[in-house]
Amino acid sequence: MYRQFIKVVCLLAFPLTGSVAYTYAQSRLDSLQHLDEVIVTVRRFQKEVIPVQELSGAQLQKLSSHNVADALRYFSGVQIKDYGGVGGLKTVNIRSMGTNHVGVFYDGIELGNAQNGQVDLGRFSLDNMEAVTLYNGQKSAIFQPAKDFGSSGSIYLRTRAPHFEEGQRYRVKTTFKTGSFGVVNPAVLWEQKLSDKVSSSLSAEYMYTTGKYRFTYRVKDGYDTTAVRQNGDVNAIRVEGGFFGKLKGGYWRAKGYFYNSERGYPGAIVRNKFTHEDRQWDTNTFFQASFKKDFTSRYSLLLNAKYAYDYLHYLADPNKDESLMYTNNHYYQHEVYASAANRVKLFPWWQLNLSTDYQFNLLNADMKDFVYPRRHTLLVAAATAFDFSRLKFQASLLGTVVHDEAREGARSASDKVKWTPTAILSFRPFTAVDFNLRAFYKRIFRMPTLNDLYYTFVGNVDLDPEYTNQYNVGFTYTRDFSHTWLRRLEVQSDAYYNEVENKIVATPTSNFFRWTMINLGKVEIRGVDVALQTAWQFGRDLLVNTRINYTYQKAQDFTDSSDEFYGGQIPYIPWHSGSAAVNASFRRWEMNYSFIYTGERYSASANIPVNYQLPWYTSDLSFAHRLPLKKGEMRFTLEVNNLFNQQYEVVSCYPMPGINFRGIVQYTF
Repeated sequence: MYRQFIKVVCLLAFPLTGSVAYTYAQSRLDSLQHLDEVIVTVRRFQKEVIPVQELSGAQLQKLSSHNVADALRYFSGVQIKDYGGVGGLKTVNIRSMGTNHVGVFYDGIELGNAQNGQVDLGRFSLDNMEAVTLYNGQKSAIFQPAKDFGSSGSIYLRTRAPHFEEGQRYRVKTTFKTGSFGVVNPAVLWEQKLSDKVSSSLSAEYMYTTGKYRFTYRVKDGYDTTAVRQNGDVNAIRVEGGFFGKLKGGYWRAKGYFYNSERGYPGAIVRNKFTHEDRQWDTNTFFQASFKKDFTSRYSLLLNAKYAYDYLHYLADPNKDESLMYTNNHYYQHEVYASAANRVKLFPWWQLNLSTDYQFNLLNADMKDFVYPRRHTLLVAAATAFDFSRLKFQASLLGTVVHDEAREGARSASDKVKWTPTAILSFRPFTAVDFNLRAFYKRIFRMPTLNDLYYTFVGNVDLDPEYTNQYNVGFTYTRDFSHTWLRRLEVQSDAYYNEVENKIVATPTSNFFRWTMINLGKVEIRGVDVALQTAWQFGRDLLVNTRINYTYQKAQDFTDSSDEFYGGQIPYIPWHSGSAAVNASFRRWEMNYSFIYTGERYSASANIPVNYQLPWYTSDLSFAHRLPLKKGEMRFTLEVNNLFNQQYEVVSCYPMPGINFRGIVQYTF
């Protein structure tokens, strides 16, 4: 068996030419238990009508991922923009529709940023994360707040809820990570059982890094300059706590979140400028609560509420960097949100849902001539679902009313009243075969951000919303095997066509130093997503799980038919991309290998050689060992990331780290 294990590990460690893939791994508690027998469990593709991808529990732990943005790279149809290593901004784009069309939900309630519409996924750690789920369109469960119907794509971050074995009153997990770039990253998670129906959780994490790493700078004829990335340091602390209660036919939850950081902006490497001095300070706080209860077998109620405060301080000091224009801005955001969803089951096969949400956003700043915008948003969603034995159908209609206000004497955007529909269908042709066909259509829009409308010298209050139309057809297939090494096979594939209308773009005015936002853009996206997962068992002790994702996208800019580059591929969207990973576990040992590939692309709609971006790939390898102790368990992990020292850029002029290392010690009791 030992020889067999070594052979399989060698075959799987470098699967660049084979079909490798991602681990599905054990249940969420497997890494905390000593098992007397071998149990193979795999995270299924959720049988959703809408295309869905998920990483959960031990799967997240086994990836060489530092934060949520890193984990999302293993999903098909996703593009991550990473502006330079550990300290750089990280945003996500689903199926090329734009970052602002992605809704990010934290424990069921959306994370907001009315100022610029972007959520920096780099600040959300995986240490306390139970699952990361990506939906194209929306969740196919109609019992949800109206906001959940309002995005072209959605990412759901679910933090760990306390779980206790019989007789257990508390659970503690401590983690310490260190490695390249001067990383110091301790974290602790304490879960306490207060009564049979109430428990609590407290999670805290500190992260420091110098952000310094060597990179090779590419010039016209190749790579010839080696430098050290500067001003990428991060000093951050995260604390969150919550209470979890059980009710007859439901639950309640309350959570508080605090994040504070100081970081440098690594900046772009242009014209042989390798150093930058601008700094940013962030404070993000929110309190949210949820209540869900089935009052009868026919009626259920879901209530959500949230208050959030975000502070941002940006400083660019020409005394430290002569190329900077002095900027010392402070921004203050407040958000209040409340939601009520009502579900009625008319028959076992027919459900209705009516959701109403209200949100208030306020933005203050110390900029000259700032208009101090306020936004009131009312959303009403009506949805219905039919669930027969082999046929499922859902439809929803979302109504959105937006009212903006500005300081006295300043003009605000006109009121918006919009109605947008969604229709979803799933069919299982064969009773004895787990094969499902699915299709959906969705029309939705995103409001211009407060920066789009009101930013000094740039904003345009006459902007219309951006609209997207999404068309999707696909299938899922699953089969279990009992007497072969291959124990499980899962495949899902989707073909789609998306349109983005009234795309908001920045254009210069008569003064080149003053730009303004206008509705000009039109984008058409055609693509295919494929995901393949397998689970293998060799003998009693060797388990292997794999996954491979592939995406093809042709995303064309049809903004101006007179443009020389009309119909060109839009910036930073590769025609081909994919990821693969494999996990092999042998008794208390684990080996994990992951591979990410991004094909050729362009940094502008002008698809010409000067804008051409080379393909890149990275390979990550890790080994882990679990050591049972008298009380609890110790886990040691060694990671080697970017194994082949690939020199690459996700965004032009923002070089990424080469080979780097990380060591992790985790103790759970």
